[in-house]
Amino acid sequence: MFTGIITNVGHVLELEQKGDLRARIGCDYDVDGIDIGASIACSGVCLTVIALGTAPQNWFDVQISAESVSKTNIRDWAVGSALNLERALRLGDELGGHIVSGHVDGVATIVSMTDEGESTRFVFDAPEALAKFVAPKGSVALDGTSFTVNEVDGCRFGVNIIPHTQQVTTWGAASVGDVINLEIDTLARYVARLAEFD
Repeated sequence: MFTGIITNVGHVLELEQKGDLRARIGCDYDVDGIDIGASIACSGVCLTVIALGTAPQNWFDVQISAESVSKTNIRDWAVGSALNLERALRLGDELGGHIVSGHVDGVATIVSMTDEGESTRFVFDAPEALAKFVAPKGSVALDGTSFTVNEVDGCRFGVNIIPHTQQVTTWGAASVGDVINLEIDTLARYVARLAEFD
C-alpha cells in the first residue's frame, strides 16, 4: 500500500525487452535499506524490486508484465524519463495522502493547464469506464500522486497542483497532451461493485 505522497523523483536508466520489460531506475534512495522483493510505486505503478546497485548512481531494477505496460503510460517510458517514486507504506508511517494500491486502472490525458494564483489547475480527460468513479472532493492518484478532485464534468475532472508539489515531483514538467496513470479511489471501486448487486 502507498499514500500518494511522492518521496523521490527517479529516472529510467535502462530498458530491456526480454520476455517481460525490465527497467533500471536511478534514484536517491539508500538502496542498502531496500530489500529484493520490495514494492516501489513508479509513477503510480506498484513494481517489485528484483536487483539493486550503486554505480554510477543508486538504482533498482523492476520487471514489468505486458499487462502493466498495456494499461499504463509505461509504454511511453524511455531512457531519461522522470518517474514519481514512493516506497511502500510501513506500519506506523503517516498517512498523508489517501490509501493507494499502486494498481493503475487506466490512463487520463491532460487537456488544459491554467494558472490560478500560485497554483495550476489541471483538467484531465478520463476513460468513460473510469469517469463514473471520480467524484468532486474525492481522491485520485495521478502518476502516483494523491490529489483531491475539484470538479467533474462528464469524463473530465480538475485538480489544483500547488507549487511545492510541482517542485518535488514530475508535475513541474507536465504539459497538455501528456498521458497520466490514473488510479481511482479504492472506496469508490468497492461502492460501485456493491451497487451492482442491489
